[in-house]
Amino acid sequence: MRYYISDLHFFHEALNTKMDCRGFEDTKQMNERMIEVWNRKVRKKDEVVILGDLSLGGTEETNEVLERLKGRLFLILGNHDIQVGKRGFRQERFEWIRPYAELHDNGRKVILCHYPVFCYNGQYRRDKEGNPKTYMLYGHVHNTLDQRLVDTFCRMTEENGVPCRMINCFCMYSGYEPLTLDEWIQNDKERDKGDGCV
Repeated sequence: MRYYISDLHFFHEALNTKMDCRGFEDTKQMNERMIEVWNRKVRKKDEVVILGDLSLGGTEETNEVLERLKGRLFLILGNHDIQVGKRGFRQERFEWIRPYAELHDNGRKVILCHYPVFCYNGQYRRDKEGNPKTYMLYGHVHNTLDQRLVDTFCRMTEENGVPCRMINCFCMYSGYEPLTLDEWIQNDKERDKGDGCV
């Protein structure tokens, strides 16, 4: 099974209390909850693609989190992945670390980048039923005005007859649970119903 998730931000106290207002008592409680939710779902051989901003902690404490997370890990670099390349960082815990990737997931193409890519490779491809065959998965913008702008772009693009399946894999949208592509597609549809976003 392959899962995706973005912007966990382990150890990021200001993000817990200000930007995202996650509501945890402190980063220790936030970290423990995210690890618990992750490990409840992910099994040892499952793949998890982290779409950036894994941790703002130091090298040693980030390594400790990596040891506790189940699954085979893949990392798309985000702007806060400052430990990568530092001495002592356990890069071998990842199958690969890249700034961008294109994968196939159950007959569909998946474009992976920490940042939203508005004109992505394979965007115009559809299956026989007219469904998009390519999905652009990203993070970075959390649940902010920037995400509202992405939603507006997607809506306008679709209204002009161009497929635009950009999905923000922000961890708070999934309750900190890594999701499969199909689960993210469903999650995105439900988010659309809830707040008018595409």
